[in-house]
Amino acid sequence: MMNSSTRKILLGAVIAASMGIGYAIGAQPHMEASIGLLQNARAELAAATPNKGGHREKALKLIDGAIAEVRAGIAFAATR
Repeated sequence: MMNSSTRKILLGAVIAASMGIGYAIGAQPHMEASIGLLQNARAELAAATPNKGGHREKALKLIDGAIAEVRAGIAFAATR
């Protein structure tokens, strides 16, 4: 039987190891975060009035492309 502190140490080791494995198999925390930021920026642009001479619409398309590129980068890294 394990005492409480031994269980806590074992649990901590398991959590730390699983985090390390996540990074080793291709976790992309900065890339994932950038998708969220780009999606927020897109939502703000979409909510803006469309009186910007077409620049707002172009920015929306560029953000869509950026999101696609980030996702492609994540997928590429996962194959390595």
